[in-house]
Amino acid sequence: MPDLKTLIREVPGFPKPGILFYDITTLLKDKTGFRGVIDGLKDHYRDTQVDVVLGIEARGFIFAPALAYALGAGFVPVRKPKKLPAEVVRVTYDLEYGTDTLEMHKDAVRPGSRVLIVDDLLATGGTAAAAARMVEEAGGVVVGLGFVVELTFLGGRQRLAGHDVFSLLAYDK
Repeated sequence: MPDLKTLIREVPGFPKPGILFYDITTLLKDKTGFRGVIDGLKDHYRDTQVDVVLGIEARGFIFAPALAYALGAGFVPVRKPKKLPAEVVRVTYDLEYGTDTLEMHKDAVRPGSRVLIVDDLLATGGTAAAAARMVEEAGGVVVGLGFVVELTFLGGRQRLAGHDVFSLLAYDK
């Protein structure tokens, strides 16, 4: 497997001055790198019983279906409000600058379902914690939260205490 960090473009000053943005589009277009991400996540969860892999909009949709396929599990999309056609469950959570809301179909996670939550990035952990809460309120069991990149300096892992959290890549600054 290639060093995946070498495939991620660092963009200083995006989306605003003082921010260093880790752009995964350069990783995605590399067939060996993309395969490395899916294989790395699959290898970590291969011995975990997973019924469904839940992907968080939007970049979680890139990785979660491929990982679900690799693990022999189903895929559940978690979306922003008013994107899903059937009855939904919703969770609203706090952000640094306000609130946000996520939704999933009410019948997407059945009581007792073993759910792996996947997203591209673990930053402050608010979105992932909200997704975990939604799964648990639906009666599902969160068996793990998997990320491609973790920005460790933002402390998101602490918001997910009590859950198995795995990141392929970590950035300390």
